[in-house]
Amino acid sequence: AASFGGGFLLSALGVATHNIGLVYLGYGVLGGIGLGLSYTPPIQTLIEWFPEKKGLASGLTIMGFGSGALLFAPAANVLLEKFSSLPTYLGSAVDTVTENGRLFAEVGGKMVEVVYANAADLAKLSTQGLQEGFYVVGSGNTGAAMTLATIGVGYTLAMLGSALALKKPHPSYSVSGGGGVTTSSHSAVNVHTDNMFRLPQFYALGTVLVVVASGGIGFIGVAKPLMSEVFSGTLPSIVTASFASSFILMLSVGNLGGRLAWAAVSDKIGRPATFHMFTLGSIAIYASLPTIIQQVVQNQSAASLGAFCGLSVAAISMFGGMYAILPAYESDLFGSKYVGANHGKMLLYSSTAAIAGPSSFLFLKSLSEKAAITDLVSKIDPAAFKEKFGSDVSALDTLIEAKTVTVAKLMEITPTGVMDPTPFLYDTSFYSIAAAIGVGAVAHAMIRPVNPKWYEKVK
Repeated sequence: AASFGGGFLLSALGVATHNIGLVYLGYGVLGGIGLGLSYTPPIQTLIEWFPEKKGLASGLTIMGFGSGALLFAPAANVLLEKFSSLPTYLGSAVDTVTENGRLFAEVGGKMVEVVYANAADLAKLSTQGLQEGFYVVGSGNTGAAMTLATIGVGYTLAMLGSALALKKPHPSYSVSGGGGVTTSSHSAVNVHTDNMFRLPQFYALGTVLVVVASGGIGFIGVAKPLMSEVFSGTLPSIVTASFASSFILMLSVGNLGGRLAWAAVSDKIGRPATFHMFTLGSIAIYASLPTIIQQVVQNQSAASLGAFCGLSVAAISMFGGMYAILPAYESDLFGSKYVGANHGKMLLYSSTAAIAGPSSFLFLKSLSEKAAITDLVSKIDPAAFKEKFGSDVSALDTLIEAKTVTVAKLMEITPTGVMDPTPFLYDTSFYSIAAAIGVGAVAHAMIRPVNPKWYEKVK
């Protein structure tokens, strides 16, 4: 509780002081440690309290873990609205000068850095009341620092109270129709947790986890800006800031529902078959999303937008379902005696995915964006470019780094008939995820029963 909540508080301090290191240390390192410490103990405790319903007990626990966005997203939006303030607006026509790719204007007798936000830029923001024109850089407040601090205090109190109330059953505890919870493992054979890193099954299953989780975590991380950037220009009356927030909630519902639904499916058809559905199904979905995006843009089709949302929810349900049945799959392969410790080791792959997923999504998107900008500039009259941005095309890299040149601003001076590449900037990310999960599908197909030499000797 102290680690997880404290991570939010430290990251709030980092945001307030513009120290990205504190944000990484707080939200990433300290919060991640708290997350890891709090994940497996409730699963083990509930399994002991409900020995006759172990699958349901663990599934509900992991479902609760995955449904946090249902609470976090609306709470964060409310707090951001409460604590935020608008930046200083200078107007739509201001005399500016360009220095090192940055715009400056005279305000109150002083030269201050400014940025121009057009309609396309403002459409990507959830903040209401902003007008197209020039704004003073560094003015206004997003409310992020106070939001993180408030959530951090709330999480600390809630988790501390739950931790104090969480108790393991007495050794004599039993349920109707079942024996005491301290009986030996139900598995006839078990692999000691110290041997997990020696098993090829561990690495194969971990490969599946890291690629599917990277896709799911990365997609969820960019879902809101993706929805706005890709579809708001094509269907502005439908894809509003509110719709983008609703899309996040839809993904959370898919994540939550998948943890229950896929757990039930796995009990019917088995864990291996269910994981085959996860890998092959995810490949098909992620590989098809760029085509659906193209259909939305070309036909301005709300039906295609619905298909995109539906398939996205299906992909995230598989991501959630994988986490829900992973402990059961580990129990099938390695025995249930050390499932808590074994699952903790498996979550090392989840930590890797939490870093690789969002960073890969954003990195690939930035590459696509830079390539799109370069392509657009090649179609623009150099004189028009210099008039618009105050610099020659030779300074393009500097202007891109300073955010002076963006796709949206270039589209204002491109020749008629040139298509806006913004909706397609995530295509490479989707194709790359599909390819990575293909590797996971091959790894999963190679999983075989554990060699009996690794079974723990029964005394």
